[in-house]
Amino acid sequence: MLKAIKVRVYPTSEQVIFLNRQFGAVRFVWNKALVIKNHCHRVRKQNLLPKKDLKPLLAVAKKSRKYSWLKDADSISLQQSIINLDKAFQNYFNPKLEADKPRFKSKYGKQSSYHFMSVSVGDGWIKIPKCSKIKAKVHRQITGKVKSITLSKTTTGKYFASILVEDGLPEPNPLQELEADQIIGVDVGLTHLAITSNGAKIDNPRFLKSAQRNLRRKQKALSRCKKGSKGRAKARLNLAKAHERVAYARENFQHQLSRQLIDENQAVIVETLRIKNMLKNRKLARSISDAGWGALVGKIAYKAKASGKHLIKIDQWFASSKTCSVCQKKQDSMPLNVRSWTCACGATHDRDINASLNVRQQGILKLKAEGLSVSADGGKRKSGTSPVAA
Repeated sequence: MLKAIKVRVYPTSEQVIFLNRQFGAVRFVWNKALVIKNHCHRVRKQNLLPKKDLKPLLAVAKKSRKYSWLKDADSISLQQSIINLDKAFQNYFNPKLEADKPRFKSKYGKQSSYHFMSVSVGDGWIKIPKCSKIKAKVHRQITGKVKSITLSKTTTGKYFASILVEDGLPEPNPLQELEADQIIGVDVGLTHLAITSNGAKIDNPRFLKSAQRNLRRKQKALSRCKKGSKGRAKARLNLAKAHERVAYARENFQHQLSRQLIDENQAVIVETLRIKNMLKNRKLARSISDAGWGALVGKIAYKAKASGKHLIKIDQWFASSKTCSVCQKKQDSMPLNVRSWTCACGATHDRDINASLNVRQQGILKLKAEGLSVSADGGKRKSGTSPVAA
């Protein structure tokens, strides 16, 4: 299995200079390649140049006097920058992914550099090409072969290293026999971040809303500063640190929640959400972004894969909120202000819990369709031989 471990690194002043130059070279190659691709597409009316035509230009640039400084950077990381740009354009032209068009990178944003040749990790240090050993806080034991190291610099000036390790262990096989009581459906929302089919409601922490006054004050202080002044640089750093604290708090909460869902269940069923389309609602866009539904599902996905468990995404057009989980009758309409309703069969539903129950039922159907064995009424039964467990 391949596992990634993110550690904090503490470069010296000389190493900081080298890393900044390395990040600058990677950013320069990305921006220059983006200019060439856009030019060929817009002016020459040609298809975007593939990476095999852009990579040789690096060798030509290094031989020139103008761009000879590119020799000081790791050549592999420069080539990887072109590969990443090519992949970004492939995602952009893929209608299923709905990715944004690649944009130019700024020196004020997050910086990163990828290395996979001559990399190593020791007790309290990491090593990348053309640089001495960099002090690192390796908080976990590194067992296996180090495949690559991705160095990054945040907007607050902190340095991190993401270490990709091949541990030599086989990837766990997904479970083939599942217990019905170990399958949970999860419906996401804004008032409650997650509502499970067993009736639990996890409150939405609303980290961004809690820090809104502090962020607003720091943003106003930044806007009053003169551009290019030291005061503006200090105000920008204070604002970046405030946003970083919000992001860290949200990420920590999502890690704990996703770990709990995976440890306590054999399969987690969620809805397929088109978050990009949902963000077009200007009244709810900020709250949806603050909830971070996509990031939560992503964390559940890789934890499930590493544990040999299942993450099932049901059809995005399934009306989970408007369908009765008892008789399966679909209501004509269900406004957002309706939080509880009574079906014609006499069943009274909490809107969110009913949706999570429907999500769970659809997920069990999908698991059985894949040929997995799901227990029902206390016994093991093959797919298609029993009704869906309630």
